[in-house]
Amino acid sequence: MLIGQGIRLVIQALYFVEIARSLGASNYGAFVGVVALVGITYPFGALGSGNLLVKNVSRDPSLFRAYWGRALAITAAVSSILLVVVLSVSRFVLPASIPLTLVLFVAGADLFGLNIVTVCAQAFQAFERLNWTATINALISAGRLIGAIILIAIHPHPSALQWGYLYFFSTAALAIAASTLVCAKLGLPRFKWPHTAAEMREGLYFSVGFSSQTIYNDIDKTMMARLSTLDATGIYGAAYRLIDVSFTPISALLASTYPHFFRTGANGIVASFAYAKPFLRRTLVYSVSVCVFVLLCAGIVPHILGPEYARTSEALRWLAPLPILRGLHYFLSDSLTGAGHQGLRTAIQAGVAAFNVLVNLWIIPAYSWRGAAWSSIASDALLVCGTALAVTILARRSKSVMDQAVAPEYS
Repeated sequence: MLIGQGIRLVIQALYFVEIARSLGASNYGAFVGVVALVGITYPFGALGSGNLLVKNVSRDPSLFRAYWGRALAITAAVSSILLVVVLSVSRFVLPASIPLTLVLFVAGADLFGLNIVTVCAQAFQAFERLNWTATINALISAGRLIGAIILIAIHPHPSALQWGYLYFFSTAALAIAASTLVCAKLGLPRFKWPHTAAEMREGLYFSVGFSSQTIYNDIDKTMMARLSTLDATGIYGAAYRLIDVSFTPISALLASTYPHFFRTGANGIVASFAYAKPFLRRTLVYSVSVCVFVLLCAGIVPHILGPEYARTSEALRWLAPLPILRGLHYFLSDSLTGAGHQGLRTAIQAGVAAFNVLVNLWIIPAYSWRGAAWSSIASDALLVCGTALAVTILARRSKSVMDQAVAPEYS
């Protein structure tokens, strides 16, 4: 996974630089604003079916064909509804200067294409065939880089809408290729009634959790496009993208450990947290190093992206602590999920998402991207506190129950 994410990191860097420089801050800000809006609904496109596939197939591989078919059926049905919702809502939350066609193509790419690609990657993840998971993840960026090169060769300074076209078609091509690969390597889908009521509820928890994650990570970009300027959105979006890239090694570790959390979590929260502890220590060492590097080297960014992004250096320094906070709360959160407490994890995430939106309504008009950076740091800090508290309380309760069960044997 680390090798795959490393390849993806190089590709993303090339793709990001090409798009940021060619679009310019305003066009890039418009595109980022649309992607952030679609990102809120994107997790509901598959309704958590990919996560349910990983959970159940990692424990019983014979269930794969049924859960693979259910994931495809749910994605097709739910994403169709969400596409209409996104198009309707976009007129109220995005500035009128952003064309509806751009929203259509980005929403179509992410709701249908990206959800299918993600489920395909999760199918291999469930079998721990992470070479194919890594390959699919790398191909996402590779397809967009190829699209960017083609677009820039035709239009050296394209519009956000022109990039939207290629964004859609490159994602669609990858979705077809990834689905074909899964069918060839793992088996054809078996289409049955999607899920039981309990599984649908758990899938909804996954979707709400991921949507909440998107809100506290990305809603500030959509709100900036509306409440501030597209130029400020582009500057902040570029800085945030670089922070996301720095998190790549931790993302690889999270992906490779995810199935194991479900196996260890079958024995309770104490077991899943014990599994997470060594990864938390390693993550902390890496993320502190990244924070120091960003603080020292942020000044080189305008030399790479161009003078329009001069203020991105300051934005990067504001966001430098994010990898530390994220590394902590992601592993704590996966401890909850693996032990069957996805509902609690979702409640914490939803609460932080609501906090983020409410704070941004005040702080973005007052302080532009600096306010957005502050609310991002505060939101991730709240997630660390909330997940740590939840894991601690559940672990103590579990130990107390075990002590009470053992005590009669020695009385």
